[in-house]
Amino acid sequence: MAISLRRRGLALGALSLAGALTLSACGFSESGGSASGSSDSASAKTHTVKTAMGDVKVPVSPKRVVVLDTGELDSALTLGVQPVGATHSASEDSFPSYLPADRTKGIEEVGEIANPNLETVASLKPDLILTSKVRDGDRYEQLKAIAPTVMTESTGTAWKENFQLHAEALGKQAEAKKVVADYDAHVAKVTEAVGGKEKAADTDVNFVRFVEGADIRIYGKQNYIGSILADLGMGRPAITDKAKDGFSYDVSPEKIDLADADVVFTSTYGDPAKAGTTKTMNSGLWKGLKASKDGKVFKVDDRLWIAGIGYTAADKILDEFQAKMTG
Repeated sequence: MAISLRRRGLALGALSLAGALTLSACGFSESGGSASGSSDSASAKTHTVKTAMGDVKVPVSPKRVVVLDTGELDSALTLGVQPVGATHSASEDSFPSYLPADRTKGIEEVGEIANPNLETVASLKPDLILTSKVRDGDRYEQLKAIAPTVMTESTGTAWKENFQLHAEALGKQAEAKKVVADYDAHVAKVTEAVGGKEKAADTDVNFVRFVEGADIRIYGKQNYIGSILADLGMGRPAITDKAKDGFSYDVSPEKIDLADADVVFTSTYGDPAKAGTTKTMNSGLWKGLKASKDGKVFKVDDRLWIAGIGYTAADKILDEFQAKMTG
């Protein structure tokens, strides 16, 4: 019962804060905008965004944004918006290192991804919260009591669609168009650098992720890195078609030969020793892979290639992909 009362207290506190913010916003509209204080003037300061949780009214130009996942953080910074608060992954004590330090400096940490501290979020008095249903769907009522909350359905494969929703919520659609155009041009440049579309299609690429406490994942096509490889037009081995839900085909170290391809990228989540990275990559099966024999196995940063999920991350991945493939 004590836990229940505490939760009820938190929810009521969040509601009280949301009410105070609403009154403050109304006062600003009346003093800074229209002498008539008409509803048309008030509504002009918000617009409706279609989200995974239904229609949500958000400020036209939000000033205090809190983001609750790396994809949302990447989107905001890519669009020139510095959040006042953000979560971090369980494997890191701070924000992703691939993001410019001068852009993340000053952002307050509000807990881990999928486990934000709601009291800290509320204390920042946000006027917009960005997250996804898969991460925070069970906290939606509490979050929307703090500020308008825009949720995408999921993360990963839908990162481009999510970015567009983030841009709409942030009032940055024009900036988003330029970001997408620049990315498309970057993809074309890298494809040409690795030999053109035909050679790209003839080169099978696998991505293998070693995960502490889990089987080895051979990534399929329905995920963030899979979508970037698809944009580049790279070939993918037949094993990727067996990936569960298109996401990954999980194997034990004794079946790592199934990961064979012309090129293999690898990353590790957690301790390499505990994840089996070191043991597996020293095995005869691994050394027998075509990619291994040809010197085409490339270790990359898991925090960027897997957890980045955004256009800023994608641009860095493209640069690294080109450097490794042509180096």
